[in-house]
Amino acid sequence: MFETKNASGRYTDMAKKQYAVIGMGRFGSSVAKALSGMGFDVLAIDADEQRTQEISGIVTHAVSADSTDEEALRALGIRNFDVVVVAIGEDIQASILTTLILKDLGVPAILVKAKSELHGKVLSKIGADKVIYPERDMGMRVAHHLASPNILDYIELSPDYSILDMKVPKPMLGKNLQELNIRAKYGCNVMAIRRGEEMNISPRAEDRLSEGDVLVIVGRKEHLTKLEMAYQ
Repeated sequence: MFETKNASGRYTDMAKKQYAVIGMGRFGSSVAKALSGMGFDVLAIDADEQRTQEISGIVTHAVSADSTDEEALRALGIRNFDVVVVAIGEDIQASILTTLILKDLGVPAILVKAKSELHGKVLSKIGADKVIYPERDMGMRVAHHLASPNILDYIELSPDYSILDMKVPKPMLGKNLQELNIRAKYGCNVMAIRRGEEMNISPRAEDRLSEGDVLVIVGRKEHLTKLEMAYQ
């Protein structure tokens, strides 16, 4: 079914990472489908047999199993996967217990969906390598888009820093980065300029902005908000 580790502890096929996604709700199934569409081997796990049947034709393999049962996860060879995503929805207890079991089994990387900040703190303390807040992050993106229609995407990098995709507003058209002086005025850095399918990842000060261009900007949250409001 899936390649396993050889005697040296390495995977026999290092060209393709293997992922397991636990919990086939909206978020989990979306992640599983996306990874499978990118060509990765994906094992989908859910306690609900109907859910696993619905996704079985899309992922590499789908099984119905209780993720809080250590022996069941061990039998699936879960420790052989490069990354395990715990996307369990409402059952916080199951989410925490599953994460603990995965950590004990030695899974290399564990990403877990959290329902709240407190849930996320617990997950981090028990060994989750990354905690994901899909509802909060989506709410944040929608809020920024509503406040400033020029904002196409908003991603939180840390509690203090974020990155946003900003459609060039009319007051910026025809100006170059030196004239705009975004770093000095707002404390933010323009990392790239996207023009259609092309991405300029090292823009020069003299590069002029055209209609349809998108700026990729990174900075402290308060500085990005100041920039957003200035071009609202």
